[in-house]
Amino acid sequence: MRADAVNLTDQIRDGLVLMRRHLDWDNARLRLDELTSLAEDPKLWDDPDNAQKLMRERTRLSDAIEAQLAAEQALADGIELIELAEAEDDGATAEAALADLRALKADVDRRQLRALLSGEADRNDAFLEIHAGAGGTESQDWAEMLQRMYSRWAEARGYQLEWLEESEGEEAGIKSATIKVKGEDAYGWLKTESGVHRLVRISPFDSQARRHTSFASIWVYPVVDDDIEVEVLDKDLRIDTYRASGAGGQHVNRTDSAVRITHEPTGIVVQCQNDRSQHRNRATAMSMLKARLYELELQKRREASDAIEANKTDIGWGNQIRSYVLQPYQMVKDLRTGVEKGNAQAVLDGDLDAFLEASLAQGVTSGTAADTDA
Repeated sequence: MRADAVNLTDQIRDGLVLMRRHLDWDNARLRLDELTSLAEDPKLWDDPDNAQKLMRERTRLSDAIEAQLAAEQALADGIELIELAEAEDDGATAEAALADLRALKADVDRRQLRALLSGEADRNDAFLEIHAGAGGTESQDWAEMLQRMYSRWAEARGYQLEWLEESEGEEAGIKSATIKVKGEDAYGWLKTESGVHRLVRISPFDSQARRHTSFASIWVYPVVDDDIEVEVLDKDLRIDTYRASGAGGQHVNRTDSAVRITHEPTGIVVQCQNDRSQHRNRATAMSMLKARLYELELQKRREASDAIEANKTDIGWGNQIRSYVLQPYQMVKDLRTGVEKGNAQAVLDGDLDAFLEASLAQGVTSGTAADTDA
């Protein structure tokens, strides 16, 4: 084969070897056989929760093994087709086979990246909080732009969104919002987005058309499922009910049943107002609190919780993880990974994958970066 085809097949082969290692291939096959045997037990569904957990594990493992075998077969078929086409001097067939191998490499690369989502909660749904920084209307408008950006990214991936809390700005935008992002790997993909995001633009609210810098923070934490134990003591909680305020909107029901829970030992506050039922709002808020406590524990394990908490009170210069510049030029730059995109509007429309993939590949944790110009 010609050099470019050899190089491509070598890259694919190396990727497939790494995927086998990640799967722990021999043990994965044994585990799948074990799960298949358990699934055939007629008593399995006597415990529906355990049965569903087992079937989810079996499906994930079966899909991973089948995808691995299919990719290995596709590589073998592609190599054979290219060699046959070259032997018969059939350039068109060789090029078509090479194109198929390029697509296969892209698929293997994606699966390698997804394999990095191996944290305890990476496959879970996620809570995403947005908070406007100092600066009034400017920052509140920026917070709403971020809400739209993440919503569009999530919807493009087929994730479902549930608005749990939204506090509107005085003139425009939002002061804060909490969204539940529901879908496989939601937390794994979004977890590195926690931090301060900076916007530079000509302000639409400034009659003199001056350039403004605005800040807003994003905080992401996983929805805690039954596989993760989080202890919450009643004596540590202060629970308040209140009327959801604001002028109304499509995301939040304005009712008298909003619930705010304060975890006094940590000072964590969560609130939910999306349902007319106070009972359901309380249950959702408790789920959010457990998720926040779990995320706090993860931060402690990374010995970074002090920095994270400090940044929550300083949404401004020196703490941003990403800059979005709309004037005098357009560029979005991640200050942790160095990834840049010149089409800022596409990013604001939800084109975030390049940033998320780079953060995941480099093992970036939630937090901040030193202040640099974007």
